[in-house]
Amino acid sequence: MCIFEHIKLISKIPMKIEYQLNPSLSVHDLIRILDTSTLGLRRPLSDMKAMESMLAHANYYIAAYENGELVGLARAMTDFVYTTYLADLAVDEKYQHKGIGKELIRLLKINIPRAKLILLAAPAAEGYYPKIGMQNHPHCYFINDVGEING
Repeated sequence: MCIFEHIKLISKIPMKIEYQLNPSLSVHDLIRILDTSTLGLRRPLSDMKAMESMLAHANYYIAAYENGELVGLARAMTDFVYTTYLADLAVDEKYQHKGIGKELIRLLKINIPRAKLILLAAPAAEGYYPKIGMQNHPHCYFINDVGEING
């Protein structure tokens, strides 16, 4: 389902981006957009079972397409009321700095208005999120392995 379209001008060539809510995606689509966005550097792209699980267990997607080619993806998990965790905001490097990531976040929030949108920023993107109006929260904690729990 197309939820929004916009046209941008890139190098004097109009770019028509179509956004789709919960599109049909293959694991290869997910791997390619993560790889071309640089998120692949921090994702298990060569572990097909892990990638299939990542695709299967997120419950909300918004995709950006140009001429049928996937150029951006918001992959989220949400309860639709309290929390939406944006696990991946992936925009192909060739399409970055064109407003696609911001539009994916905006559409995610429009479609899930009650839940607070939360994400962990990739190191290279830390400066991006405040620029688009997201607030920093200093009380985020994480654990990678059960052996890290004290006591």
